[in-house]
Amino acid sequence: MTWRTRAFSASVLALLASGAAATQCEDRSHGGRAYTICEVDAAREELRLFLKDENGKLLGQFFAVDDTLKPEGKRLGFAMNAGMYHEDRSPVGHYRENGEELMRVIPNAGPGNFGLLPNGVFCIRAGRADVIETQRFLREAPDCEHATQSGPMLVIDGALHPRFLPESDSRFLRNGVATSDDGARAVFIISNERVSFYEMASFVRDGLKLPQALYFDGNVSRLYAPDLGRADAGFLLGPIVGVVAPAD
Repeated sequence: MTWRTRAFSASVLALLASGAAATQCEDRSHGGRAYTICEVDAAREELRLFLKDENGKLLGQFFAVDDTLKPEGKRLGFAMNAGMYHEDRSPVGHYRENGEELMRVIPNAGPGNFGLLPNGVFCIRAGRADVIETQRFLREAPDCEHATQSGPMLVIDGALHPRFLPESDSRFLRNGVATSDDGARAVFIISNERVSFYEMASFVRDGLKLPQALYFDGNVSRLYAPDLGRADAGFLLGPIVGVVAPAD
């Protein structure tokens, strides 16, 4: 089974049947390219990051995250893969979960998309969520309850990443997150076809009109959106971001 397969096993069907979340998901198009966006009210909804369960076992799948929430009387309302990871699924960059830092900030340039500076950190705090460019993140040292570092930045203060080229033919299925200046809006984006960095960043800036956006990953991009009947499945993921909702 490939990662693009929408698996309707008993576990996934039960997850989809649990009801739609307050998070609003919809299909959109921009510049002739197809995307799905899920908008979270970060001031009101509960966003969390997930990597392992209480016994240190990798979660890796949306239904596994949902299972860990059941003892709390909660469920997974929306989710997406949230940052690059090594072969053992450990985060490549900064990672914080429930106030505990599991991986430090990586400030320097490096190979691959992650090291294509400027990169950034998605920071979840009480009542808000923000995409923050890494050097700014280090200067301001925000007190994030959850944080995941990835790269490159897609949009920085309303401008596209300076390395993105309009004529680029490097296209992949991609996903990321964009936030508003006040931290109230967190819009998660996944392409439904192969897109370039320039095309995706232009969608954020011109279509969504959001000032900050961070790339999460490509090809492994997956989405759980129950109101769209969507639960992408496949091999195990690293960090996952999701909205936690009441079970009833």
